[in-house]
Amino acid sequence: MSASPVFAGQARSMSSRGTVALEVIKHAILTGALQPGQALVETELAQQLGVSKTPVREALKTLAGAGLVTMSEYKGASVRQVDTALMESVYDLRLLLEPEALSRTVQRGTDLTPAAEALHRADEAADRADRSLANRDFHRALYAGCGNPLLVSTLDALRDQTALISAAAWVRVPTWESEAEEHRRILQAAQSGSAPEAAALLRDHMSCFVDRVKNSGGLEG
Repeated sequence: MSASPVFAGQARSMSSRGTVALEVIKHAILTGALQPGQALVETELAQQLGVSKTPVREALKTLAGAGLVTMSEYKGASVRQVDTALMESVYDLRLLLEPEALSRTVQRGTDLTPAAEALHRADEAADRADRSLANRDFHRALYAGCGNPLLVSTLDALRDQTALISAAAWVRVPTWESEAEEHRRILQAAQSGSAPEAAALLRDHMSCFVDRVKNSGGLEG
């Protein structure tokens, strides 16, 4: 069985069938090839990907745990609907935790080379899914060195939902260039050792994103 055009060019490059199912379905969700609310039928996905239903089933469970897929006992799996309420919930928690984590990262003198590399990947991204995932990696590089594994794992749990929100928002408000410039200023402050400035810039960056989306009419519809 050959892969569907939705997944063309990706399945062949992955050696693990489980990785194929997980990464390719995730990418299709973040690019909008699989639309919010769209049913995810195991048999159909397995045929499109050229794999059995088992890795697809496991991938859907993983994606549900990451907040990209919803599972219903009666309706099965579907792509998660993105709305303003979800964005506000995710960003409310991030605003409480992420600036503090970045401040601690800077104070500990963590090497921020991975953040710079993620910025470069975002600049070179081929589509909004790759850009969103690179931005996700940038933010993780800022908080991963905070020294508190529980804080890191809490923020990690929001990463895929953040990527989904970003991808949906950029359809309405394509502001990734201005966001990239904000990222550069955050990184510059962090690399200079100014923890308060870096944390403040990060807080403003996330707050401005939420405001821009809400001012554009939100994510409903």
